[in-house]
Amino acid sequence: MSHTLSRLGQHLTHLTSTSSRPAFYTKTASIFTMTASKGGITSWVLPGDKSGEFKRQVSSFRSFISKDPNSEFPAEKGRYHLYVSYACPWAHRTLIVRKLKGLEDIISMTSVHWHMGEKGWRFATSDENIPGENTTPDPLHPDFTHLRNLYFAANKDYSGRFTVPTLWDKKNNTIVSNESSEIIRMFYTEFDDIIAPEYRDVVLFPKDLQAQIEETNSWTYDDINNGVYKSGFATTQEAYEKNVTQLFKSLDRVEAHLASGPGPFYFGSNITEADVRLFTTIVRFDPVYVQHFKTNLRDIRSGYPNIHRWLRNLYWNHPAFHDTTQFEHIKKHYTKSHSQINPFGITPLGPVPDILPLDEEVPAVKAALKA
Repeated sequence: MSHTLSRLGQHLTHLTSTSSRPAFYTKTASIFTMTASKGGITSWVLPGDKSGEFKRQVSSFRSFISKDPNSEFPAEKGRYHLYVSYACPWAHRTLIVRKLKGLEDIISMTSVHWHMGEKGWRFATSDENIPGENTTPDPLHPDFTHLRNLYFAANKDYSGRFTVPTLWDKKNNTIVSNESSEIIRMFYTEFDDIIAPEYRDVVLFPKDLQAQIEETNSWTYDDINNGVYKSGFATTQEAYEKNVTQLFKSLDRVEAHLASGPGPFYFGSNITEADVRLFTTIVRFDPVYVQHFKTNLRDIRSGYPNIHRWLRNLYWNHPAFHDTTQFEHIKKHYTKSHSQINPFGITPLGPVPDILPLDEEVPAVKAALKA
């Protein structure tokens, strides 16, 4: 693809307004599977790049589902199929919103296998018993073995990335979008005419908070969501130290925000997009990122009490977050797919548990509370 994020520290630019995409949609890269023009699917830093910097690229398919029945992709029950990986934080966003907005009977879903090899994400085979709802062979294309087959079906000359999430149009046999930040916003509003009435009142991007959410998205994405990758995939000490330092500065910023706000959610009494986008990184932080990506200045459970409280509230009290989090996929994907980081594919047993109960703390925190 020709478009890249020019510098790691650059804030994401805004998409220009078009008839099919509102102007406030941010140009957030949702790529989880990275390839390089002179490398393979698992080449996370471009070969020969002496900076050692991981540079994420933007998505290729950027069409938009609309309420308008005359649009190219009108909102219809049963027309669209969502391909995800439970391991991928960008795909996880779409699963959370799909459930929050009551779209499970409107948009069907398949998860790929947790392993990603040189051909990218593969589908589970019929003889595999992989955890996670709908972790199956491709139900729409029985002969497809890999996600890449969808991309070539949509465009036989496709030369970009094979990424999740992938939103597929069954009627036109093509990909609508592989950009998570835009898929979730389609889900917010465009199906409201055909979902159950109680889900129409779920507003994840309220008008009075849009400016604050967009500003938060900018640094949260660059420093935290993508920051863990820029730390973990760095191939020089300088690149690692620069990015891991900024990551923790921004986690400190989240901690201070949550400490000063009314809670229990990021912007008060209702779940918003800010909660969805931050959650998918934070829930992976202790189980994977601390050890695998060397983001080990602090962990969440002992170093960030307000983030930890916020995380557990979402996970334990809200099924859209709990039911879409699959720790086996998460831990095995990272540790067994990133051979340049973990060449023997050893998956650490800890931390135990993957996420603490609502009323439990690690011993160090218990001791501090008693002091």
